[in-house]
Amino acid sequence: MASVKRFEELQVWQLSRDLNKIIGELIDKNIFNKNYRIINQIEGSSGSIMDNIAEGFERGTKGEFIQFLGYSKGSCGELRSQLYRAKDRGYINQEQFNELANIAIRISAMIFKLISYLQVSAIQGNRKKTFRPLDS
Repeated sequence: MASVKRFEELQVWQLSRDLNKIIGELIDKNIFNKNYRIINQIEGSSGSIMDNIAEGFERGTKGEFIQFLGYSKGSCGELRSQLYRAKDRGYINQEQFNELANIAIRISAMIFKLISYLQVSAIQGNRKKTFRPLDS
C-alpha cells in the first residue's frame, strides 16, 4: 500500500476484474437461461469482489481497507457458492466451474495475504498522514 498509488495497480484487483469480465461474458451469452435471480446474484458478487477492494483502498485508512478486503473475500465465497448452483442447474459445465472457482480461490488467498500484510504493517493510509500546507 505504501508504494501503490492507485487500486488499479493491485494485482488482486486486476485478477478480480478479469474474473468479472469472464462472468459477464457468460451472462451475455445467455447461458443462465434467463434466470434473472442467479444472474443478478452471480454478477453482483463477482463485481463486489473488485468493487470492495477499490472502495477500501480509496477510503484511505489501513483499518477501512482491511475491513473492505474482508467484504471482498466474503464475496469470493459467495461467488463460489453461486457457481455450485450454476453447475447444479446445468448452466455451466465442470470445466467452467473449475476455472472460475479456481480463480475465486486464488483471489481469496491473495486477499488473505494482503490483509495479513496490512495487519502487521506500519502503513496507516493516506488519511492518517499529517497535514502539511504546500507553502511550508
